[in-house]
Amino acid sequence: MTFSPGKRGRGRSTTPRALFMSGLLGFAGTMHFIRPQPFDSIVPPSLGNRRAWTYASGVAEIGCAALLAVPATRRLGGAATAALMVAVYPANIYTVVKHWKSPMGRAIALARLPLQIPLVQMSWAIARNGD
Repeated sequence: MTFSPGKRGRGRSTTPRALFMSGLLGFAGTMHFIRPQPFDSIVPPSLGNRRAWTYASGVAEIGCAALLAVPATRRLGGAATAALMVAVYPANIYTVVKHWKSPMGRAIALARLPLQIPLVQMSWAIARNGD
């Protein structure tokens, strides 16, 4: 089965971006297991067991990292990573709401919101080009 969200060969090589994203996701995913508390704190309570969500998202990040690292699965990894970035965005919104009464906390949380956009764009470019 092949994944084909776009035409191959458009634009510049995504290999450096894929390896950067792979390293970033691999590190972040590993941190979900080494220091889960900060990740637990951004899971909305309405989702239930915060630690389970932290571990599940850590597994997803490590899985995406592995897909991005291997050229044969890079396009699928790009699409999976873009989907993951969109899926975890509500946690960033929850963090803004959670820290709304703290000017510094609110500023930091608000500043994080647009940072997800280039990660989604980079992931989708990898999915489209895969090289």
